Amino acid sequence: MSVTELDHPLAKDLLTSLRDRDTESPRFREYAHRLGLLLVAEALTDIEVEETKVQTPLEGGTGYRLGKPVVAVAVLRAGLGLLDSLLTLVPDAAIGFAGLQRDEETAEPIEYYSKFPEMGGARVLVLEPMLATGGSLSWAITMTKQRGATDITAVTVVSAPQGLEVIERDHPDIRVVTGSVDDDLDHNFYIRPGLGDMGDRLFGT
Repeated sequence: MSVTELDHPLAKDLLTSLRDRDTESPRFREYAHRLGLLLVAEALTDIEVEETKVQTPLEGGTGYRLGKPVVAVAVLRAGLGLLDSLLTLVPDAAIGFAGLQRDEETAEPIEYYSKFPEMGGARVLVLEPMLATGGSLSWAITMTKQRGATDITAVTVVSAPQGLEVIERDHPDIRVVTGSVDDDLDHNFYIRPGLGDMGDRLFGT
């Protein structure tokens, strides 16, 4: 498994705004969208391209198009915070949803909804902003593999070392792109220093 931690001044600035406890939901959503653009661009930096011909206003030339389709799988709820970023960059991406909630006692994922498009031959981006224990993301990746996905990148805003260890154990063949590898998990399985509950902060709940 490869892990890419964004090392960009804009990403660091946006992540600091997301961490700030005084950032209210409207601004939080805006910062998440902007950081998501950087994360998605990085997640697609190695996707295959195909050469094509293009007619400019002056003459014919050579251009490039994405060489395979892109599928986004948003892990509900927080994954919705990155979905618009992906669709801004890849408007024709197909979209799947993995509905999970965390058992507050065990931190294990509980499925309540899932819907996936065709994934064979696609670059699949699994959007899970908070990689804490790794249970939810590992489950979502397993679901995509069962539906034919072989080219998978997980996109996270912040990641705990424990979660990364779980993903490396369960899915050593994927790539993780993250805004930050944070320090630890607390006794409630929240990422430290983290940014709180991203779903709650996105939607004001």
